[in-house]
Amino acid sequence: MILTYSWLREFVDCDLAPEELAHRLTMAGLEVDSMEKIGEGLDGVIVARLQEVAPHPDADRLTVCRVDTGTEVLQVVCGAKNHQTGDLVALAQVGTVLPGDFKIKKSKIRGQESFGMLCSEKELGLAEESEGILILAPDLPLGKPVFEALGLKDVRFELGLTPNRADCLSVVGVAREVAALTGRPLRLAPVSLEESGARVAEQTSVSIDEPGMCPRYAARLIRGVKIGPSPPWMVRRLESIGQRSINNVVDVTNFVLMELGHPLHAFDFSLLRGGRIVVRCAQQGETFTTLDGQKRTLTSKDLTICDAQGPVALAGIMGGENSEIRPDTVDILLESAYFNPPTIRRTSKRLGLHSESSHRFERGADVDMVPRALDRAAALILEVAGGTLAKGAIDCYPRPIAPRKLSISAEKTSRLLGINIDLFEIQKLLRAIGLDAVVAEDRREDTLYVTVPNFRPDLEREVDLIEEVARLKGYEHIPTTMPQGRILCHREPTVRILERRLRDKIVACGFHEVINYAFNSAGLLDRLGLDAADPRRTQVRLLNPLNEEQSVMRTTLVPSLLQSLAQNLAYRSAADLRLFELRPVFLPREGDELPVENLRLAAVICGRRHPLSWSQGSELVDFFDIKGVVEELLEPLRLPKLRWQAEHNESFYHPGKSCAVQSDGRTLGTLGELHPRVLDSFEIDQATFLLDLDLGELCRIGLGGTQFKGLSRFPGVYRDSAMVFDEAVTAEQILDAVRGAKAADMEDVALFDVYRGKGIQEGKKSVAIRVRYRSAEKTLTDDEISKAHGRIIKALENQLGAEIR
Repeated sequence: MILTYSWLREFVDCDLAPEELAHRLTMAGLEVDSMEKIGEGLDGVIVARLQEVAPHPDADRLTVCRVDTGTEVLQVVCGAKNHQTGDLVALAQVGTVLPGDFKIKKSKIRGQESFGMLCSEKELGLAEESEGILILAPDLPLGKPVFEALGLKDVRFELGLTPNRADCLSVVGVAREVAALTGRPLRLAPVSLEESGARVAEQTSVSIDEPGMCPRYAARLIRGVKIGPSPPWMVRRLESIGQRSINNVVDVTNFVLMELGHPLHAFDFSLLRGGRIVVRCAQQGETFTTLDGQKRTLTSKDLTICDAQGPVALAGIMGGENSEIRPDTVDILLESAYFNPPTIRRTSKRLGLHSESSHRFERGADVDMVPRALDRAAALILEVAGGTLAKGAIDCYPRPIAPRKLSISAEKTSRLLGINIDLFEIQKLLRAIGLDAVVAEDRREDTLYVTVPNFRPDLEREVDLIEEVARLKGYEHIPTTMPQGRILCHREPTVRILERRLRDKIVACGFHEVINYAFNSAGLLDRLGLDAADPRRTQVRLLNPLNEEQSVMRTTLVPSLLQSLAQNLAYRSAADLRLFELRPVFLPREGDELPVENLRLAAVICGRRHPLSWSQGSELVDFFDIKGVVEELLEPLRLPKLRWQAEHNESFYHPGKSCAVQSDGRTLGTLGELHPRVLDSFEIDQATFLLDLDLGELCRIGLGGTQFKGLSRFPGVYRDSAMVFDEAVTAEQILDAVRGAKAADMEDVALFDVYRGKGIQEGKKSVAIRVRYRSAEKTLTDDEISKAHGRIIKALENQLGAEIR
């Protein structure tokens, strides 16, 4: 936002120096990015009179002028053509430095001496372009600095406003802040209108088809205007803030936009087909040419201002070529409206079309400013362009927007700001910026009820009002304090500890993690071969799936993991794979709207056991590889009574080549070789082994602690025995029997050999057992070891019918 000091003082009597004003505004949250003193250092440019203008003897395009400064007569060579004898001009004397660091020096131009330069508005920084030198009013005193004589000495401020402060995108908005900061009253320019002729409602009409996008639309009709240049005061005012003068009518709309912050638009009334206005959304694919000459393709979400046949403006953004003000325009329809901010923002962003108008509407204009801006602009047009104003105004406001009602507590304000501030000081500060604040009548002596005007759409909650109190009171009055807080140590949930441990462990085993969508196709469970009664077939269906392949929440990780495996195997260079996924599955719960999220770990392996190498064999992985991975994962958890159960109910494993893993009677998961039928359904052409663990069950059992005991200083002794068992006896039964014998000083047991064949009866097998004995107190004798080992042999004979081989 750009404004000048003199323009600001038209609305508030501010006696602060420009530097102090810039500091106060910045401290109040309206940061002043730059401050430029217009005319500073240009006192060397003075008012002078042309005594004589003669052609240059050696140059057709130059003139030699005798210039009277009031104290002396100087010769100056000039290249302009718009001057004549007797004109008052701006003379830059020798030694003056013009904008752009251009220093005026005594010079000789084509043989003629020149003691200065006659300046144009562009050279003085008063305009972006100019056609000749600046011709001054004839009544100005000679020798006086031009900027002082014209009243152009000023200070230009550029404010870096945050997007929420749309109320300060005008001179009046900033003046309101200055009035609050200085305690001076805010005054607005008086508006006086002289209406004549027929009523406006008899000559035109306005209808709003989209009141949600355009809550309010007002218009006035002015006939008999004369389009021409704007008066110098308006041109100077606009140029001082970087606005280019176009013509008197358009300049008025731009002037009021900057003064009041409310965009307006003027239509050539004779170009409005049907002589009326319709506010509606564009038709899909409708085209429209804006004032910048660009043809725009619109959508059904773009709001347009139309006549009886089609669009004449993009609502709140830019007018159209088909209704613009032209040199021969006589009658104008003046628009003042309020548009829904998201509507303007959406169209502006989509078209890449940003204007001063859209900048304000998309941040939130003031719906109550609509009639005042309309009347102010109408009065100025009558002043600078003449014409007659039709009686009355059209003001369509079908759904009035009520001011927001908030409350603020002095206790909470004091607590949040860290200062003691009473209710009446808060009331005074809020009233200073136009908020109606009254003390509660319900005996709540600590509370103010605040009516927020529509020009402050950013004030939505009590804390917003407290922020206003802080900046109006002055941030420098808020004490600096160090924040206080307690450091709390929260124990990480067991499931997160377990998840991290398992992920780290399985990665250390050489597996790569995959991440699949939590949505998949219900048909995947058919490929997995699940029974019809399997609870995992009851899935949560999405109401609005992206496609059928992602229509349900998955109840098992296995199908998506096998899809990832199949995709990787499709690249023949990747035949040896170890993949895992550790993610939740979603199981519906009867009577509950939300499913149960259960964390699971699934992993697959296939291909060679070891990478291809001269030192490694080419053996393929088997069941014991995946079992070893499970043992590696579970061993640090110290789970009680870990067992491997051959009987389970998973249908996607190869019969006889899988098992369930259990602990303390709970099933933790399953593992084994996948059924060939399942592999075929996923187009996997090699043996694949899977593990599927339930982390929820692991957490319910609890993570066992690690216990340490000192190492024995005494030697250990191994004792081997070969025993014959029935074929049906499992390794687990043998180990349980050995451990259950509770032989003294037994440290470890292992099964290191299994033999079937010659010398062993049919239906029998020979199993070799190695037991290690060690005492923490002494060296064991042979008798002590034999006694302990005999206890183990006896247990195997009695419990499993074993025979010593």
